[in-house]
Amino acid sequence: MDETRYTKRTVVKERVPSRVLNEQRGVKIVLPPGFDERISYPALYCQDGDDFLYFGRVATQLTRLVLEEGLEPAIIVAVEVDKARRTDEYAPEGERFSAYCEFFARELVPFVEERFPVRSDPGERVVAGDSLGGAVSLHLALDYPGVFRRVLSLSGAFLEGTLERVKRERDLTWLDLYMVIGLGERQVATARGTFDFLRCNREAKALLEQRRAKLRYVEKEGEHLWKFWQNELPAALDYFFGNATVRLT
Repeated sequence: MDETRYTKRTVVKERVPSRVLNEQRGVKIVLPPGFDERISYPALYCQDGDDFLYFGRVATQLTRLVLEEGLEPAIIVAVEVDKARRTDEYAPEGERFSAYCEFFARELVPFVEERFPVRSDPGERVVAGDSLGGAVSLHLALDYPGVFRRVLSLSGAFLEGTLERVKRERDLTWLDLYMVIGLGERQVATARGTFDFLRCNREAKALLEQRRAKLRYVEKEGEHLWKFWQNELPAALDYFFGNATVRLT
């Protein structure tokens, strides 16, 4: 089988000006196979954008699923992050957390939708992240439900601040999540300490179910590594983009 057809793609590099972050943030826009500007597409927004592209191989995996399984083509928005400031932006207690979320919802999304044929319905946007990226993605949906309602979490760092944020909600019937967590994630070492991510994800699952969120929860053998998450991405992508729809702009 010719694997090169899965790796051929068009990537548009953009710099998004941000008033709230006082900088320009790099993003990579990956156009789907057979891209047609007359057709509108759903969008997958990825925290840790370069990691999703290079370690998760998200563009290659989505292309294969589109060509082989008939999944709906989607535009990928891979958002760059400075690893030195990642915790400040992704952790709920981080100094830049609120500004980063505002940038993402109020500046990044309009920037993308003004330049590319992506659908503006919140149900057509998926925000994805691993570890702390999963946490900030869930917070984005909770704080900006008019922008995001679908979240893909790979071993989300759902620590105390995130659990408390979920507890403040009463009705999450509008929220749609795909959560993956590994059974080997009981002692995950991070810059802020060592945490039991499996327990945290189980607690988050219980809270979300109590509030009637739509939830696909996957718990299986795996570590807090891209080797695990990469293998889980196809099922997650199928969950969100499994029903192909063509819409003219």
